[in-house]
Amino acid sequence: MAGDERQTRFILDLDRKVDARAFVLANPYRVVIDLPQIAFNLPEGAGKSGRGLIRSYRFGMVMPGASRLVFDLAGPAKIEQSQVLEPENGQPSRLIVELAAVDKAAFQATPPSTPAPTQPAPSQPAAQDMQLRSTVVADADPESTGSTAAKPDARQVIVIDPGHGGIDNGTAAPSGENEKTIVLDFAKALRDQIEKSGKYRVVMTRDDDTFVPLGERVRIGRNHAAALFVSIHADALPKREGDAQGATVYTLSDKASDAEAEKLAELENKADAIAGLDLTEEPAEVADILIDLTQRETRAFSNRFAKTLVAEMKRVARMHKHPLKSAGFRVLKAHDVPSVLIELGYVSNKGDLQHLVSESWRSRTVGSVAQAIDVFFGKRVVSAGASR
Repeated sequence: MAGDERQTRFILDLDRKVDARAFVLANPYRVVIDLPQIAFNLPEGAGKSGRGLIRSYRFGMVMPGASRLVFDLAGPAKIEQSQVLEPENGQPSRLIVELAAVDKAAFQATPPSTPAPTQPAPSQPAAQDMQLRSTVVADADPESTGSTAAKPDARQVIVIDPGHGGIDNGTAAPSGENEKTIVLDFAKALRDQIEKSGKYRVVMTRDDDTFVPLGERVRIGRNHAAALFVSIHADALPKREGDAQGATVYTLSDKASDAEAEKLAELENKADAIAGLDLTEEPAEVADILIDLTQRETRAFSNRFAKTLVAEMKRVARMHKHPLKSAGFRVLKAHDVPSVLIELGYVSNKGDLQHLVSESWRSRTVGSVAQAIDVFFGKRVVSAGASR
């Protein structure tokens, strides 16, 4: 990076020329550069500080086949030039982005378009395709002769949602462990544990280091008519705010249960902005009496599962002093899918971090979550039978 608060240039060396597409966004001011899926080989700590108009930057995969660079800007700016140069005269191919400061009145956000991923390699299908494919194979009738029709799978669907991913690392421990990796490891272990019983069908919102927008996570739950949506996260507190510890289970509420819950929800709800998505055209909530009634029932089921989950987890895991909380998490807002968000612990706490990276702790805690799911669905079946 070179330049000052009036003009700034960013140069990234590449091992070959690729297509790049750049645009600017407001609220907050950002520059987004879409690239095909590439491997970033940058020094540790790259992007945490910037220069001139670029306050900081981040990078990573946003979907299979597509990567992204996002610059957090010090103020409004325009892209004067964005190009990828051919390698020549012994110099590598280079991505060059030149920015110039403008005032707020002159700033104009350029309309972003969803990056078009290249087709994933056959050996690495997209997560949802992989899930659907495995379901068809599992449901196929072994007695069928030449027929490709699959039996419908009547099992309840559980969606497991590992938070963050790709360009969005989530929180980070002082020793370097990233939330996105910790929660993905936990989610995979939970999926394997649940699938062992054969009682449920499990869908993952991501099963690799890919960014998934919050709205898409909600849609995955609704599109699969999920009976339960479990989002997995790990919290952190800045040093100046003390040293909290233990796991917490959150449900959706318009009014947060406390200031800490409200602050956490605000941070988690910024995930799309972190990945450089434009949030100005989010669809408005649909106000409808039927949806309202469904949502009330859904929240009642969510609260019931949350209480069951806390009861099971506290047998094996250290819990927060107030383990049951609520706040306005966007990822929990499917009006017809019971949903909870589990904060497994604080990566900023040494004791919690030791647990979070421990296979024995993970195994015990995964077992408690799986047990809570069994208890929850057992109660729902009994309740439904009694109501008839």
